[in-house]
Amino acid sequence: MRKVYPDAKAALAGLLRDGMTIMSGGFGLCGIPSALIEAIRDSGVKDLTVVSNNAGIDDAGLGLLLQTRQIRKMISSYVGENRLFAEQYLKGELEIEFNPQGTLAERIRAGGAGIPAFFTRTGVGTDVAKGKETREFDGETYVMERGLFADLAIVHAYMGDTEGNLRYRKTARNFNPMMATAARVTVAQVEHLVRPGEMDPDCIHTPGVFVKRIVALPPGYEKRIEQRTVRRRDPAAAGAGSENAAA
Repeated sequence: MRKVYPDAKAALAGLLRDGMTIMSGGFGLCGIPSALIEAIRDSGVKDLTVVSNNAGIDDAGLGLLLQTRQIRKMISSYVGENRLFAEQYLKGELEIEFNPQGTLAERIRAGGAGIPAFFTRTGVGTDVAKGKETREFDGETYVMERGLFADLAIVHAYMGDTEGNLRYRKTARNFNPMMATAARVTVAQVEHLVRPGEMDPDCIHTPGVFVKRIVALPPGYEKRIEQRTVRRRDPAAAGAGSENAAA
C-alpha cells in the first residue's frame, strides 16, 4: 500500500468534505501540521468541526482557517493567543466547546482506544459540567466526558518511514500521538522521511498501522515560534563580567 504522497494537497485528495470533524495536532505553534492546514484552507472545504488544543494565531496554524471562515466549531482547551478566534466567538460566528486541557487529551485518547465515555472529577461544579451526567464514586462526584473520534486527523512528526511509523520530538508529542489513533484516516507530515528499518523501533511513538498517508516536508521548512521571549542583557553586568574574565 503506497502511503507517501508528493505534497499536502495530494495527501488530502478525496478525504475532505463539508461538515467533517478534523483533529489537528500540536501545542501552540509547536508540532502543528501547518502544511496540511494550508492545503485544507486551499481546498475551500467548510463548516468544519476542529479538535485542537488551540486555534493557532491570527496568521498561522488554524488561524488561517478562521480567516476564511471554514471552521464552524472548535473543541479546544486554550485559545488565548488568537484575536480573530475571540472576535468570531463573541459575534456568534463560531461555536466553542471548551475543555480542561487534561480532559481534552483524555477524550482523544479514549476515542482512539474505543472507549465511548469516562468519568473525571475535573470540572465538577463548574460550567464544564453543565448538562452532563454526574455520578458518585467512593463519596466523590464525577462528571462523564465522551471520547472523541474524528473523520480525519492531521499530525506533524519529526521523522517517519514510508510505512507510516512516526517519531515526534519534544513538545510536538503533545496531542499528535493520541490524535493519530483517534480518526478514521490519519495523514502525517514529516520533517525527515526514511526507509523502513532506519528508525529505532524503541523510538517509534505512532505505529504505521494508524497512518494512511504521509507527506515529506521540503528542506528549510519554516517552523514558527508563537512567542519569542529572551532576557535583556544588562550592559553593566556584561561589562563587569568581561573585566572579571580579563582579571
